[in-house]
Amino acid sequence: MPSPIFELKHQFLEYLEVEKNRSPKTLENYDRYLKKFFLWAKIEEVSQINEKIIRDFRLFLNRSCDKKKIPLKKITQNYHLIAIRNFLKFLAKRDIATIQAEKVEIGKIPEREVDFLDNSEIERLFSSSSANTFKDLRNQAIIKLLFSTGLRVSELVSINRDKINLESRELSIRGKGGKIRLVFISEDAALVLKDYLAQRTDIDPALFVRDKKNLTKKTDSEDLRLTPRSIQRIVHSCAIKAGIVKNIHPHTLRHSFATDLLLNGADIRSVQIMLGHSSINTTQIYTHITNPRLKEIHKNFHAKKQKKH
Repeated sequence: MPSPIFELKHQFLEYLEVEKNRSPKTLENYDRYLKKFFLWAKIEEVSQINEKIIRDFRLFLNRSCDKKKIPLKKITQNYHLIAIRNFLKFLAKRDIATIQAEKVEIGKIPEREVDFLDNSEIERLFSSSSANTFKDLRNQAIIKLLFSTGLRVSELVSINRDKINLESRELSIRGKGGKIRLVFISEDAALVLKDYLAQRTDIDPALFVRDKKNLTKKTDSEDLRLTPRSIQRIVHSCAIKAGIVKNIHPHTLRHSFATDLLLNGADIRSVQIMLGHSSINTTQIYTHITNPRLKEIHKNFHAKKQKKH
């Protein structure tokens, strides 16, 4: 029979699934983080959770390494603490006595460094596939749709053909937390998608599938939808063909999409909505590299100072 604390964890995960509509991946992560904490702390009752245990666990995480013997990143450490804090908030909601969630402090993480592609690199990436084969055409459509929309790779692979409107060039996507947002497709991306879809003679619902030869062999139980890992390999391969030395992944195109919008005058709130960020703070990571006003101030005032010498 499970201990009381593991039973409460089970109830918490059900609450996240039903009441909060969290994704299966979120549930899986929270389950893993909490289980790790409970087993490390050797506790069976929530009343045993105290500030010292939380402080010692933070120290343990800070000194821990992953499977590759690399120290845990600060953001990974924070994921564990966020899971604990949300679990404590759930307990408080149920009037179960334990320490306050606010006692679990989230560590400050270094500012994220944003990798993005400039215009010349984007053009080279677009030209990396000749579009002579089904696979090349599909890969080109993937690259252009990612840059055109700023989609997350998980959102991209979830798209079905019947949900995309290439006439209005719009697509409703269900993002993090089950939130639906409207994304817009560029004319260039829409043209490539039309050419790609014209090559599809199968009935598989997925927008992006494996190589065409697999489609003729498909069985009813077989899933030909590309996975996030497949998309990562495709983007990486196209970047190598384009002669781009940066470590390119699908999220690089999402960063490039946001950076391009801001450099061309889009306001931060609009970019937040298009990216599907729940908080403007997440979108703020782009402003320090896209604020032309700061650059102009630096140019004017720094130049004046130099003239005095």
